[in-house]
Amino acid sequence: MSSLWQKISKNILAPSQLNGNQILDMLTPAGRTSELRRHAASVIMARVQLIAGLFAILVPLGSIVDLLVFDLKTAANLVGLRILAALVFGVLAWPREVSLTRPYAQALAALLVLLLVPSLFHLFSADMLAAASQTRTQQLVTQLYAYLPTIVLGGLAIFPLTAIEAALLALPVITLSLYGVILSGQMTELAQYGGMLWFMLMMLGVAMFSGMSQCHYMATLVVKAMHDQLTGAYTRRSGEDALALLFRLNNMSGKPLTLAFIDLDRFKSVNDSYGHEAGDRCLRTLSDNIRHALRRSDLLIRWGGEEFVAVLPDTPPEYVGSLLQRMRDMGLGLRPDGQPMTASIGIASSMEANTANWESMVQRADQRMYEAKQRGRDGVVWPDGRWQKLTPVSQTDATTSTAG
Repeated sequence: MSSLWQKISKNILAPSQLNGNQILDMLTPAGRTSELRRHAASVIMARVQLIAGLFAILVPLGSIVDLLVFDLKTAANLVGLRILAALVFGVLAWPREVSLTRPYAQALAALLVLLLVPSLFHLFSADMLAAASQTRTQQLVTQLYAYLPTIVLGGLAIFPLTAIEAALLALPVITLSLYGVILSGQMTELAQYGGMLWFMLMMLGVAMFSGMSQCHYMATLVVKAMHDQLTGAYTRRSGEDALALLFRLNNMSGKPLTLAFIDLDRFKSVNDSYGHEAGDRCLRTLSDNIRHALRRSDLLIRWGGEEFVAVLPDTPPEYVGSLLQRMRDMGLGLRPDGQPMTASIGIASSMEANTANWESMVQRADQRMYEAKQRGRDGVVWPDGRWQKLTPVSQTDATTSTAG
């Protein structure tokens, strides 16, 4: 059994292997991180706009077939439905920014509308087409219209959706299709419509598998692209994007955003004396210890070399002192010679005067970090210019005891 699963993982689920949490993430969106949800939302919205744009052009062109095949009254009604559908597709295709606060909900809502338009078209035209289908050509076109809900379900395959999401989005499509069959009074023809329902469920199964595979592949790529492989912190590029978003969100809500620019003291001497592998171990340890001190809502960005930026949303500067002290008490790690690592830190806040963008915050925090180094390292410079030595509690207690 284990060898069979290994073959499936190697040949079907490549390029990355699956664990239990990843399988759960393919079934339900509950465990998705905020950055992954935002990336998935942008992908879904972009594909919805592309498909809607194509349909806005192609759907009215189908009126030519209606005018050639059906009587004038039926064709006119179909053309009216096509124009209405094209208008909805045009609205969906119109370029718009993804919502800052609820991007994933916006993307799923747009996708649901995209799915419902063909299904509603089929529902409203079913009786009219059944009454107008006299010749074989008319019956053939009517049968093609009847496959619209099935085609819609197949279209779900191009979207990165979890299994539950695909099933929930397909539910109204299947319901509308069955409702149309009931209204037409043809529910008794089980051989025809039972087979069509089975075909719809098969298409849904294919769409679910495709969407789950895309979710897993996208999550793998996003994690690799957004996180530094050495330290696990955000890369500078992905960190800048996240910082820009948080700055806008905090400005909209009026809440403070605080940055801590952290630079490891005397790191060059580690590389020069002990080699780059020892330096890499120090950076990994530093990153791990900082993340343990931060909250779940905070971000840690590797800004470059031994420089890190901690992004603290909804946090005024006066609340950062306890966090920094906790980080220092836990320890930043040990240098290769056994001495504790220290860092110089500069603090900046979005509530400071003349803070027009996140770039100015980073620049101020960077300048204050260099000021902390000039004042003796292992300390922090606050927005008011105050310098504070970050001495672990254990060392403070020892000094007090000795003095006593």
